[in-house]
Amino acid sequence: MTDSATSHPHTDSISQTETDFNKPKTTATSLVIAIVAGEVSGDSLGADFMQQMNNLRDDIVWVGVGGTKMQTQGLQSIFPLERLAVMGLVEVMAQLPYLLKARRELLSAFKTANIDWFIGIDAPDFNLRVAKKLKPQGVFCVQYVSPSIWAWRESRIHNIKAATHLVLCLFPFELPVYERHNHPAICVGHPLLRTIDQALIDTPINQRRSELVWHNDGLQQFFIERFDDVSQLICVMPGSRRGEITAILPLMLDGIQKLILLDPKLCFIIPTVDQNHQYIVQEVIDQCSEQLRAAIVVVYDDTQPEFSQHAMAASDIVMLASGTATLEAMLLERPMVVVYQLNQITYQIAKRLVKVPYVALPNILANAPIVPELIQEQASGDNICRTVMRLLQSRAYAEQLKDLLATKHTLQQQSNHEPANSVIEQYFMSDSNAPNLT
Repeated sequence: MTDSATSHPHTDSISQTETDFNKPKTTATSLVIAIVAGEVSGDSLGADFMQQMNNLRDDIVWVGVGGTKMQTQGLQSIFPLERLAVMGLVEVMAQLPYLLKARRELLSAFKTANIDWFIGIDAPDFNLRVAKKLKPQGVFCVQYVSPSIWAWRESRIHNIKAATHLVLCLFPFELPVYERHNHPAICVGHPLLRTIDQALIDTPINQRRSELVWHNDGLQQFFIERFDDVSQLICVMPGSRRGEITAILPLMLDGIQKLILLDPKLCFIIPTVDQNHQYIVQEVIDQCSEQLRAAIVVVYDDTQPEFSQHAMAASDIVMLASGTATLEAMLLERPMVVVYQLNQITYQIAKRLVKVPYVALPNILANAPIVPELIQEQASGDNICRTVMRLLQSRAYAEQLKDLLATKHTLQQQSNHEPANSVIEQYFMSDSNAPNLT
């Protein structure tokens, strides 16, 4: 494989080879794809990619690590993805023996399965090390979600080139660094651009809120005495990893305590990704004052797909940790306040290395501070309270919403490639084609 290709536009015609690829296999040999996601957001990306591939071929064997969404698409996860979900430089070092053991287990399983492709979903520190072992063995390797080399440590491009045949980028601002270093990279856009239900945006907010409550027993019980006496509903999302929850949720709760002193009619909903996270969050809240506990409902609902999106869409604003949820809030056209805190050592190291001034995706995409970011020392209860109250004022609310809509529109225009088709195109441009695919 050569690295001569950079970003490729799709062509209107499909080669005969690619046409054959899309046909169901008639031989006993299937296409074996290893796929590894390291956290909940990666599970959604992986499931979207798997669904696209399954629509093209009906004989794919999936092996690797993923959550419930990827398992629905046919993956039998070798071990829970939570085993790989480690946040921060210091935390990774502490878990290194376990991560090395996980890598050995995966490589052994992949060898037994005789994989054709390896798709690493995010988690670049882990997945690129796996890919670097596999690429020399003739496995076609793709990193789905670019490491943040556009923001810091651009020198990592050399390891990326050694480990991958292609990088699928989620955002257009990531492409220039790959073009500079002559490595194949394609902006496929984030699946949320395609999967978010437009009805969550078009339906009036009062109707969204009524439907949200109507379909959930926990919310019905919470709002039964409050529904006509709620000034604003705020969705709170402290992150999907235990480390994020324990670091960020207490800061948010401090801010909430101060907010309800100013406006006792404020209500807060915390949607969680699963029942285990619901228990973790509820355990923290149970240690708070009775007044605060009465203002917050923690909900997990596996009967409503993408429940957290429904909760965001039904809320006036969102208070959340930095991450994929900020993109969801922007696409749902919900104004937000971002709160984030890292291990202090991790933060000090990152502060010296990172080249961009923002952490929230809407700000990075707009290249401007369109949503407030409360990071590290700024993430205090007083600052959270002050910032949320300011955003709830009509002028500030309208201004942020206008900026979010403009940024969303630009992103939609620049994201027009399907991940599965992009991988297939690059596969047939490489010199590593497995003979059993044609």
